[in-house]
Amino acid sequence: MKKIISINKLTVLVLSLVLVFSIGLFNVSYADDMMDIVDTAIAADDFNTLVTAVQEAGLVEALKGEGPFTVFAPTDRAFAALPEGALDTLIANPEQLRDVLLYHVVSGKVMAQDVVDLDGAMVETLLGKDVKVNIMDGKVYINDAQVITTDIETSNGVIHVIDTVLVPSDDLMDIVDTAIKADDFNTLVTAVQAAGLVEALKGEGPFTVFAPTDAAFAALPEGTVENLLDNTDLLSEVLLYHVVEGKVMAEDVLKIGSGAVNTLNGSSIDIKVVNGKVYINEAEVIVTDIETTNGVIHVIDTVLVPFDELFDIVDTAVRTKNLETLVTAVSEAGLVEALKGDGPYTVFAPTNDAFSALPDLFLEHLLKDKNVLRSYLLYHVVEGKVMAEDVVGLDGATVNTLLGLGVDVSIMDGKVYINDSQVIVTDIETKNGVIHFIDKVLVP
Repeated sequence: MKKIISINKLTVLVLSLVLVFSIGLFNVSYADDMMDIVDTAIAADDFNTLVTAVQEAGLVEALKGEGPFTVFAPTDRAFAALPEGALDTLIANPEQLRDVLLYHVVSGKVMAQDVVDLDGAMVETLLGKDVKVNIMDGKVYINDAQVITTDIETSNGVIHVIDTVLVPSDDLMDIVDTAIKADDFNTLVTAVQAAGLVEALKGEGPFTVFAPTDAAFAALPEGTVENLLDNTDLLSEVLLYHVVEGKVMAEDVLKIGSGAVNTLNGSSIDIKVVNGKVYINEAEVIVTDIETTNGVIHVIDTVLVPFDELFDIVDTAVRTKNLETLVTAVSEAGLVEALKGDGPYTVFAPTNDAFSALPDLFLEHLLKDKNVLRSYLLYHVVEGKVMAEDVVGLDGATVNTLLGLGVDVSIMDGKVYINDSQVIVTDIETKNGVIHFIDKVLVP
């Protein structure tokens, strides 16, 4: 009897998934006129894979049961996104298939409004394992699956449609296969393959991977990805800069708070929590806790770069927000090659707002007179790599610039000033020096 009841629960899960797909064909308002989860799914054209899975798992009768049940139902596209051969393996293994299907079913009728109130909660499924509910940017996620349609009511419960098949932790894929399965990590997967890191990231681990999206790679300066793919040693260093030893869940990251964490690259990354959001260096963590068999993946919106290994001062400025005007000025002054030189150099970089604060038409006139523009820009560059810690030790000193004129360093109320310009961001390291942001253009 216990085995029959368990199978019935599994059946309920599968049929619930099928019902989700039938949402497009039915809009029923009253329970007396509703079909059950299974019949709703069968009547639809979008749940062919789910229906087949329910039948193969022997869960039809279970999902026709009294319930009520809440089913998070993956679409045909969601099943198609599984790694090649994964679905065939499940179909050939009914016990495992039932487990996966039951992992999509929750006891009770949980409507969308109720789901919203469960933000951050762990909810038990009929498999006996929990799924995590997250709300990000107004969108609801069950583990890493987004809910794309809600509140498809049936006679024995409700269906919510999701865009990804949920996989119980015991049936998780490793880090590499999980990334391949997703639609947003194509560039990362290509890079891992090109760097020869597939076997390493399929290893025992555990590892924590901060995974940049395709959009994050696309935001790199033109030609950067191609250059990395042609330099596999450097590519490997960049990728390992995204990997931390151990399984660090989101809750652990929040406990760590601000601090430095060593990566497999050998360099450290800075973790910051600002207004409830977690940042790894300058990259924001946008999706958390994608568990795998050998660790966990957190999705980030920016590629992490060990600057001193990859980008020179110019390339770093090009990829950094709020320095667009400076980049234009450097180009117009013919200083690109000079600032790509061996150095090292320390650049006090005025932000876009700093340039905007110049008198009307002043910048326009500067851009037209390359000699004067060059003088202004060289007045912002000091020979040598002067880190923030070194700058603090220069309080009251005058430091020579590449223009041949000195700038005055002062510290007031814990803030560092170069002449009358405040240093607002420090220690952006590059291949040939370091950049500090300042809030005013320095005038020779």
